[in-house]
Amino acid sequence: MNITCSGETLILNTERAIFWPEQQLLVISDLHIGKPAHFRKHGIQVPSTLGDQDLQRLAGLIDLYKPSTVLITGDLFHDQLNSDVDLFSAWKASFNTTKFLLIKGNHDRLLEKDYKDLGIEVYEKEMICPPFRFIHDRPDAASEYYTISGHIHPGVRIYGKARQSLNLPCFYFGSTYAVLPAFSAFTGLSMLKPQQGDRFYAISPGRIIEV
Repeated sequence: MNITCSGETLILNTERAIFWPEQQLLVISDLHIGKPAHFRKHGIQVPSTLGDQDLQRLAGLIDLYKPSTVLITGDLFHDQLNSDVDLFSAWKASFNTTKFLLIKGNHDRLLEKDYKDLGIEVYEKEMICPPFRFIHDRPDAASEYYTISGHIHPGVRIYGKARQSLNLPCFYFGSTYAVLPAFSAFTGLSMLKPQQGDRFYAISPGRIIEV
């Protein structure tokens, strides 16, 4: 689905990503690489294929849009180095002509050397690319730029007939900032209630629905 935001055309993809054609920029948030391995380390049996499936989805987006840059607005990694991070390193080697940028999130705890070894350029708090400002958490102060963030894993409830309802991940666009859905399928949802003037784009299997 194509939308207009701050005068720019953005493409919302059902794989929980935004593509900005003008800048050849693919934007995702909250990939949480290493989360399954982190749970397994603590005795919780989580399929090891979850992280691999997320990377396959991301590879499909890179093949589709051929971006010059992939920007992750926080929580690329879930914790410290583990086997899933090794998997990511091997996966990323297939995209050595694509630049990877990370705005550090609360879960991104690797050492500076680790990011450098992985070939990832890191921003501590924000990246400005007018007319947008990219951060991890929701903004706590006004900005001259329209802010795009992640972190909260937004979701929205869709109602059908006979009081049926369904909770779906979504893209949220408010008057001054937007929130991306979590890219990882291994995340929960923070349910948001639409307010006047807000735009919600729910992600259902196969299509995006404007709420």
